Amino acid sequence: MQNRHFFVLDFILLILVAAVAFTSRFEGWGWWADWHREAIWLALLIVPLKLAIFHAVGIYRRLWRYASVAELEIVLVASAVTAGVTLLAGTLVLPALGVVSGRIPLSVLLIDSILTPAVITIPRIVLRSWARRELNGRKSPASGRRALIAGAGDAGGMIAAELLSNPQLGIVPVGFLDDDPFKRGLHLRGLRVFGPLSTLAEHVKRHEVDEVITAMPSAPGAVIRELVKVAATAGVNVRTIPGLYEILSGSKSVSTLRQIEIQDLLRREPIETDLEEVGRMITGRVVLVTGAGGSIGSELCRQIAQLSPARIVALGRGENSVFEILQELQVTYPHIDVAPAIVDVRDERRLDAVFAAHHPHAVFHAAAHKHVPLMEASVDEAILNNVVGTQNVAECCSIYGAERLVLISTDKAVRPTSIMGATKRVAEGVVHAVADREQKNFVSVRFGNVLGSRGSVVPTFMRQIAAGGPVTITDPEMRRYFMTIPEAVQLVLQAAVMGRGGETFVLDMGEPVKIVDLATDLIRLSGLEPGTDVEIKFTGARPGEKLYEELFFGSDVATPTVHPKVLRARDTHFPPSMALMVDRLAEAAWRAAPT
Repeated sequence: MQNRHFFVLDFILLILVAAVAFTSRFEGWGWWADWHREAIWLALLIVPLKLAIFHAVGIYRRLWRYASVAELEIVLVASAVTAGVTLLAGTLVLPALGVVSGRIPLSVLLIDSILTPAVITIPRIVLRSWARRELNGRKSPASGRRALIAGAGDAGGMIAAELLSNPQLGIVPVGFLDDDPFKRGLHLRGLRVFGPLSTLAEHVKRHEVDEVITAMPSAPGAVIRELVKVAATAGVNVRTIPGLYEILSGSKSVSTLRQIEIQDLLRREPIETDLEEVGRMITGRVVLVTGAGGSIGSELCRQIAQLSPARIVALGRGENSVFEILQELQVTYPHIDVAPAIVDVRDERRLDAVFAAHHPHAVFHAAAHKHVPLMEASVDEAILNNVVGTQNVAECCSIYGAERLVLISTDKAVRPTSIMGATKRVAEGVVHAVADREQKNFVSVRFGNVLGSRGSVVPTFMRQIAAGGPVTITDPEMRRYFMTIPEAVQLVLQAAVMGRGGETFVLDMGEPVKIVDLATDLIRLSGLEPGTDVEIKFTGARPGEKLYEELFFGSDVATPTVHPKVLRARDTHFPPSMALMVDRLAEAAWRAAPT
C-alpha cells in the first residue's frame, strides 16, 4: 500500500471519527436532527487541517512496511497537535464564524482527539505486521541454528530484531541471558530473558541451542572469557558483536556478527579521549609519523586523519607498507593531504631534508626494531635504529621547530635484560636530554605488547595452531602486559597533549596476562581443546627475555595525570654526559655495522 492510498483512507476514517464522536456522546444516532449542522462544519474544518498537519510532519513520506518506534512517535506528535487544533476549532473558531449556534460539546472534541491517533495507527500496524509475516513466509529457511543471545540490552534487542526480520540468515533466536535480576522473566522482542549468564550450560541443553551470540559491547574481557569457556564445555560456538570502540569509531555496526577474537577476551572499559585537546594539537597542523607503515604507525595515521590535520607525513623505510597506508588513507580520507617519505631514520641527511620540506608541528616516532631475540644477534642494528634514529629525529625536531615529539617506547626499557630493551631505554634518555636542553614538549610513552601487531605472539600462536601444534611457550610463568592497537594509539595521543617536556608516560594496561592462558584461550577459540587436540610445549626462556615486565624503575615517581589511564614517571637516572655517551655508542655501532 502506497502513501496516496493511506491519504484517501485517512480522509474517510477521519470523517467517520467525527460521526462516531457525536454518536458516542449522545449514545445513538438521535443527535443528527439537532447537531448535524455542527457535525458537518466540524468535519469540513478539522479533517483538511488534520491531513495538512499529517503531511507537514511527514506521515505520508514514510515506508510503513518497515515502521518502527520512530514512526509511532511522529503519529503521536501529529495527533497531539491535531487535538489542540480540534479543541480550538470546536470551541472558538466555528462559533466565531457564526456557522454553528454554540460551541461543540467538549466530550465530542475529546472523543475525536482520542480516536484520531487510533485510526491513523491501526492500518499502518496491520500493514507492518502483514509485511513481516509475508517476508518471514517467503524467506523462511528449511532449518536454522538455534541461538541464545547473551545480553538483553539495546545491542541484544538489535541483534534479535535483525535475526527475526531476516530468517534467511538461518539463525533462530530462542531467548536471552542477562545478569540484571530485574530483567529475568521479561520479554524483549518477543523473546524471554531466561536468567543470568552463569546458567548458560543449563539453557543450552534445555533449548537445544547451537550457538551463543554475545551482545555486550562494553563487557569486560573476564566476562567474555568465562562465557567462551562455558560455551566450549557445552559444545556450542560463540559469536559476538563488535566491541564498543569499533562501534563508536564507525568502523563496525552493532548488527555485524563475527567470531570471538583474542581481543574480546582482554577487553577493558572503553578509553575516553579528550578529543578537543588532541584536536587542538593536530587539526590544521602538519603531523609527521615515523614507522608509518608499521602496526602502531599506521594506526596513528588513521586516528590522526580523523582530526583533520593540514598534512600527514607518513615516513618509513619499507616502501610496501608505506604504500599500503597511503592507499588506505586516500580512500578513507580523500580530503587529507598525505605525503609519503621513504626514509631510514638512521640517514640524518635525508631525514633533515624531510623536516626542512614539511616543518611538522608534532612528530610521533614509532620507527624501531622490536624483536628481542633478533636484536640479541644484531646489536649494531638495534643501536643504530633505536638510538641513533631517535637522536636524529629529536635533533631534527629541535632544529625545525617541532612543538611536540612523542617517542613510542616499551615496558622492556625498565630494568632491561635485552639489547632491544636497553636501546629503547637509551632512546628515552635521548628524548629526555633534548627536551631539557631545548625546553620542548618532547616525551616518551611506554607500553607493553600490542595485540595484532606484526610479529606479536598471537599471529605466531595462530600459525602453530593451524599447523596442528605444538604451541611453543618459553615458560609457564611468563607474563606480559597487552593492549589492542587502537587502545595504545588513543592513549599515545592523549599523553602527547599532557607533556611538558622530558616526562615518560606509562599507559595503564590492566593486569599482566600469563602467556599460557593466552595460548589456551586461542586454542579454544579455534574450536580445539588444549592438551587433547593441540599440545602446549615449554621451550625455556630465550636470550634477553624476562618472566615479568615492569612499568617503573624503583626510584621513578609515578604520579597520576588528568587521564585515569595515563601515569607520569619523572625519570632521574640519566647522567649529565648522556649526549656524549650516546655519540660514543653510535660511533661503535657504525664501526661494527657491515658496509
